Amino acid sequence: MEKHTHSNKTTPEDTREISAEKALHLMKNDPRTVVIDIRSSGETCLGHLKGARFVPLGLIEGELNKLTGDRDAPVLVYCGFGDRSINAAERLRKMGFTNAHSIAGGYDGWLNAGLEIVADCRLTVQQLTRYSRNMLLPEIGEEGQVKLLEAKVLMVGAGGLASSAGLYLAACGVGTIGIADYDWVDLSNLNRQVFHGTHDVGQLKVNSAKASIERINPEIRVITYAMRLTPENTLDIVKEYDIIMDASDNAGTKFLLNDTCFFAGKPYVFGGAVGFDGQATVYWPKEKGPCIRCLFPKPPPRALAPTCSEAGVLGVVPGQIGLIQATEVIKLILGIGTPMIGKYLVYNALTMETRLLGIGKNPDCALCGTNPTITGLVGDHSIDYDGGVCTI
Repeated sequence: MEKHTHSNKTTPEDTREISAEKALHLMKNDPRTVVIDIRSSGETCLGHLKGARFVPLGLIEGELNKLTGDRDAPVLVYCGFGDRSINAAERLRKMGFTNAHSIAGGYDGWLNAGLEIVADCRLTVQQLTRYSRNMLLPEIGEEGQVKLLEAKVLMVGAGGLASSAGLYLAACGVGTIGIADYDWVDLSNLNRQVFHGTHDVGQLKVNSAKASIERINPEIRVITYAMRLTPENTLDIVKEYDIIMDASDNAGTKFLLNDTCFFAGKPYVFGGAVGFDGQATVYWPKEKGPCIRCLFPKPPPRALAPTCSEAGVLGVVPGQIGLIQATEVIKLILGIGTPMIGKYLVYNALTMETRLLGIGKNPDCALCGTNPTITGLVGDHSIDYDGGVCTI
């Protein structure tokens, strides 16, 4: 009878790829196995296979000779998704490393197989997977993702602007999101306020907004304020957050937020939409930018500033502006790019024209000018904030 012997060694005729499970079997049962990670440093921060050697793709031939002199030793190469490592394994085979293979699907395939990784960072394996596409960007990486998770953003309003912004901020990993709104979901909201569905009609907007965020990302902390913002309570709420995003559509609330953010020293990410038009900017006098009163000393008469309930709005426009606001929020959290401080974006959906206007500080501004006359939110400075949050 012919005698068969078992060996972990594969032959040159085997496929260039092996599954993650077969790779793990080799790693456990053949001590000669060499595992090579050819990903960039930005990718390796997401985690790696235990015992992997980090070798840039361009240096793999020379480095492997230093790692093993056994041309028959199993060599497992992986990249992010298994495409680059196939070519690397083929090059190693041509050098005489006949047992070189790419791990099918790369690091992503290893994760999908539920196999163990080593993560030398402050994030959980689940977070590394969820936010991996963020972290591959060199401007973000591990440090940036930690900043996002530690950030606190207050959205004032739970309508169209907040819907798109809030869902994407949550998906991006902004760790704490506050939502202030005392309104109830109405059927007329649903053409634009995608936080809410038909089954939410009659519910408090903050409750359905919270449920939508938690559906997207259950690890986000959502704090709701089902109350009317007033000069007496707004500062106490705002001071708990890093960035304030305006998702209201009445001038009184916008001016209240502007003034509150000035006294709290917080950036105020402004947005507005009505009809086919939208606007966005970042007001932050602390960073040498203007405030809203530098452009408009006082809230305009209501007849000159109609809300969407009076003038109408194309549903996608507040969604588009909300995404611009969310982008500004993320840039401010990470300290990357150029925030729209001193710039005013004007957008028209019908023409698809976007203009970015320069705006400057007004030295005579009653709030942030050289000789301010507005010195607090309460007191005798004759300001009518025309109360309440009416969401777009």
